[in-house]
Amino acid sequence: MNQVRQTRQLHTRALGNQGLKVSALGLGCMGMSDFYGERDDAESIATIHHALDLGVSLLDTADMYGPFINEELVGKAIRDRRDQVVLATKFGIVRDETNMQVRGVNGRPEYVRAACEASLKRLGVEYIDLYYQHRVDLTVPIEETVGAMAELVQAGKVRYLGLSEASAQTLERAHAVHPISALQSEYSLWTRDPEQNGMLDACRRLGVGLVPYSPLGRGFLTGEITRPEDFAEDDYRRNSPRFQGENFARNLALVEKVKALATRKACTPAQLALAWVLAQGDDIVPIPGTKRRKYLEQNLAALDVTLSSTDLADITAVFPTDAIAGSRYPEAGMRMVNA
Repeated sequence: MNQVRQTRQLHTRALGNQGLKVSALGLGCMGMSDFYGERDDAESIATIHHALDLGVSLLDTADMYGPFINEELVGKAIRDRRDQVVLATKFGIVRDETNMQVRGVNGRPEYVRAACEASLKRLGVEYIDLYYQHRVDLTVPIEETVGAMAELVQAGKVRYLGLSEASAQTLERAHAVHPISALQSEYSLWTRDPEQNGMLDACRRLGVGLVPYSPLGRGFLTGEITRPEDFAEDDYRRNSPRFQGENFARNLALVEKVKALATRKACTPAQLALAWVLAQGDDIVPIPGTKRRKYLEQNLAALDVTLSSTDLADITAVFPTDAIAGSRYPEAGMRMVNA
């Protein structure tokens, strides 16, 4: 007998003008396989299933997470639930198999096609709903890369196209080749770059949705991180400038102010931070990442937090745009950002 699943209906938001609609909050799956300490595949799959049961439709992965094993994990989790999922994955960042810390970017058309075929196989699906270029390859005209991506749409292997960490100018050029439905970028209280570099304005001018990754500041805005020494040895954040030395102390002081505002709103700091991102516009769909069901439920409760204009002003007062200390990636990572 087939089990009947009770799926909650979350509010949906449109990404772009091409018809793509997703839950107002998505689920970032990267940390289930890479960058944030030990893996627990069973709990991660349970978290994905729970997310789908709670009405989350957008799942976000990439071929470089692992590398490759995160797509395999997500594919396994959705094997009998494909109709519930808007599946997003990415290509373009290439990791050196002899040294996983070394990365390159590849946007050549032949690579685009090969990467898509490999992702389809790992995910075990016939098509990808939203296919992103993970980072812009400055050695290849964006028109050539997006042209190859458009061919995947025409072939029925991809439904909608996206870019990640692309500048406003790059987005304009890409959108002229084929409609771009979503631009993924880091965006949160502690990363306000899309407001400052013209990216958010370009999205709205072109009708492109914004998908913020790390909307909780890589976990810092949860208020649960108090010492950099608490991170696992292989946790990415040990090498992040914002989590080091004096920067850590300065940023922790900002989070303490967020915690005070959250107490006043009777919510957690994470819920306040997510509610702030959601309040920036109905064309914004954050994808907080978690590999545990309890944090998933806490994140989704942010949808029930309503911020008044006074609340938003108070948040800005304690956490102004330029308050954060340190760059969001080490130098090598920042060079890959097409700002």
